[in-house]
Amino acid sequence: MLQPVPESDAEGKAASAYSRIREILEVDEVPLLFQYMGNVPIFVHDFFMNFRRTVLDGGKLGEKPKLLIAIATAGQAGSQTWQNFLQSFAESRGVTSQECADALAVGATNSMYNVLFKFRAIAGTDVFEGMPVGLRAHTFQNTTLDESLVELINLTLSDVNGCQPCTSAHVSKARDLKVADEAIYEAVQCAATMIAGTQFLRSIGVD
Repeated sequence: MLQPVPESDAEGKAASAYSRIREILEVDEVPLLFQYMGNVPIFVHDFFMNFRRTVLDGGKLGEKPKLLIAIATAGQAGSQTWQNFLQSFAESRGVTSQECADALAVGATNSMYNVLFKFRAIAGTDVFEGMPVGLRAHTFQNTTLDESLVELINLTLSDVNGCQPCTSAHVSKARDLKVADEAIYEAVQCAATMIAGTQFLRSIGVD
C-alpha cells in the first residue's frame, strides 16, 4: 500500500525523526519499519518519541523488561517485522535469544487464558464459573524470566486482549510482588506504544 520513504526524501518532522532514530539507535541507516512510517511525518516523529521514552528508556521498570514486554506485544500482534527488529536490538543490549523466546511463550500462554476468562466474563451466565480451567500453564513458572516480569507480560497482554478479570488479577499479583505502581504503568505504556507501531505496519500490509 505504501513504499518506504528513504532519508534522502524525508522532509520536516520525518527528517527530524530520522536524524534522532539514527542517533539514538546508533545506526547508519534508518530501519525500514520507520521508513514506512515516514509516509506520515508527524506519525513517525510522535511514534519514535514515544518509542524512545516507553521502550528504550529504563525508567522505573528498566530497559531489559521493557524490551521483553515489547517483544511479547509484537508477538501478540503478529508482526514479524517488529519481531526481527526488536530481537536484534534486544540482543545487542544483552538480552538472550532464549529470553526473547520465553517472553513470546509466556505471552502465548497468557492469551490462551485470556480467551477462557474473557468468555466467562462475557458469557452472560455464571454456569461456567464452577468448571475447571483445564489448561496447562507451567510455562509461567519454568522460563528464564523472573516472576515479576512474567506478571507484567501477562498484565499488559491481558489489557491488550481486553480481558478485565485477567488484567485485574495480574495487577494485584504484580503489586503483591512489590512491583511499583509506576513500573506497572510503564509496562502498559510500553505495550501501548508497540500496538501503535505494529498496527500501522499491518494496516499497510507489512507483516
